[in-house]
Amino acid sequence: MNVLDAIKTRRSVRSYTSEAVERPVLEQLIHAAIQAPSSSNAQAWAFGVIQGAAALRGYSDRAKVFLLSRITPGSPMEKYRARLSDPNVNIFHGAPALLVVYVQPGATSRPLEDCALAAQNIMLAAHEMGLGTCYIGMSQLFLNDAETKRELGVGEEYQAVSPIIVGHPKEGTPPVPRKEPVLLFWK
Repeated sequence: MNVLDAIKTRRSVRSYTSEAVERPVLEQLIHAAIQAPSSSNAQAWAFGVIQGAAALRGYSDRAKVFLLSRITPGSPMEKYRARLSDPNVNIFHGAPALLVVYVQPGATSRPLEDCALAAQNIMLAAHEMGLGTCYIGMSQLFLNDAETKRELGVGEEYQAVSPIIVGHPKEGTPPVPRKEPVLLFWK
């Protein structure tokens, strides 16, 4: 698959088989991530991995309680209240792995953007390998909580930027229509 085909056919996958994604495959994805460009070549990213659909289900249940306790009236998260209250909802969609891109402490320049570029490399590489991914931005707040960081062995000074679930897609994901680009200038 060439890069343009990968870009055009990659989809956010929210339905996975129970097949595990083995450590060497996740390591390949991390090595693809570090090939991303970074501002001033800072490479200020770090990674964390949680394997196992059951473990992720436990984190999902805890994250939902955590997020619900922080939704205030009028908050942009208010629209997710019913979903987060549903005991059948798994914010990690039954995926067998979560790969999190973190900003390292003391990062300068544009570390959030650098981590997002690394995340895109992960998602494109996974797609080329026949795997599905989905960016789970909803989990950032939970992953950045001091208690969660302590439990995962992540220093307080690290910031979770890009949580990405990875797994074997259960079925094909249809394309989502894209709007025409908004072109502000062409001089």
